[in-house]
Amino acid sequence: MPTLQDVTDLIHGWYPPSTADSWDAVGLVYGDPGQSVKKVLFAVDPTPAVAAEAAEWKADLLVVHHPLFLKGVTGFAATTPKGRTLHTLAKADCALLTAHTNADQAVGGVSEALAHALGLTDLTPIIPASSEPVDKLTVFVPADAAAPVRASIAEAGAGRIGDYDFASFTSAPGQGRFRPLDGANPMIGTIGDLETVEEVRIEVVLARSLRTAVVRAMLAAHPYEEPAYDVVQLADNGLTTTGTGRIGTVAQVTLTEFAESVAKALPATSHGVRVAGDPERPIKRVAVCGGAGDFLLDRVAGLDVDAYVTSDLRHHPAAEFLEKGGPALVDIAHWAAESTWLPVVEQRLVDALGDAVETRVSTIVTDPWTMHL
Repeated sequence: MPTLQDVTDLIHGWYPPSTADSWDAVGLVYGDPGQSVKKVLFAVDPTPAVAAEAAEWKADLLVVHHPLFLKGVTGFAATTPKGRTLHTLAKADCALLTAHTNADQAVGGVSEALAHALGLTDLTPIIPASSEPVDKLTVFVPADAAAPVRASIAEAGAGRIGDYDFASFTSAPGQGRFRPLDGANPMIGTIGDLETVEEVRIEVVLARSLRTAVVRAMLAAHPYEEPAYDVVQLADNGLTTTGTGRIGTVAQVTLTEFAESVAKALPATSHGVRVAGDPERPIKRVAVCGGAGDFLLDRVAGLDVDAYVTSDLRHHPAAEFLEKGGPALVDIAHWAAESTWLPVVEQRLVDALGDAVETRVSTIVTDPWTMHL
């Protein structure tokens, strides 16, 4: 049976906490990492009702999207809603784990789940996330010393590319020239005499965070007292598949037809689907952002898209956006948009752990709006 730490490591591997926004509060909120986990419940919001569902089902872990405590607290008495939630989970020995903004941008995350739920294909981020900063080390080595130098820098972490490691390139031999001066202690050559050595060029990429360790490993393995090398910073290639929001395509329909398909694809809420734009406007390219997405309006206005689907659009930003001739707007319930992620992360856990865990998506609608007249 997996432990809470095992499940936490899986979810953090898919949705790394380091990618969360600085203001966010994600990760393990409550629970003993060593406890066994057999039943996992997934929900958007950690409300008292959801906690009660987890306790009644005897869940060992509740995984939620929205944080229970986004701001610091000095206590969590059961006389408050948040305290009641944690009190219920604690009494039931049910752990709590949050994946919020770290789940928004990820592959298999919230915006991507929403895009797939709406039938979008050929997905790319609205704002691609920055790649991990990468350097390239180039060093010149006598041919017979190339192998140990390559091995040393690889052991220090250089040459890791995706699912491969020890990756490097060695070019054809050339000639290195140098003259040892007084005070030098050359392995090859004589003080005052010009020396020529057959050398090869080794090139390897490395995470920028490993730069010092890799250079030190290279210097320790290199036979020269003063080896020739350089380190350059590589530009971000902009090809990451993670990032804010998603853009995709659908078979061309009118705005009315597209909005109707959105309503059918999402769970029903009192909020419903609000639409701004010409009902007959052709819709083919669509931008989406799970959760509150009006912070992207200026960015979306400059994109070649026909509609933007998101939640919590405010009156003035939406009106100004439309006045500028931007894409049509489709405003959906915040909870409904983010609930599309729950079966995705549930399936990932099932695929990883098989029948070692029992999973369930909460049946409780936590959208705060209960009536629309």
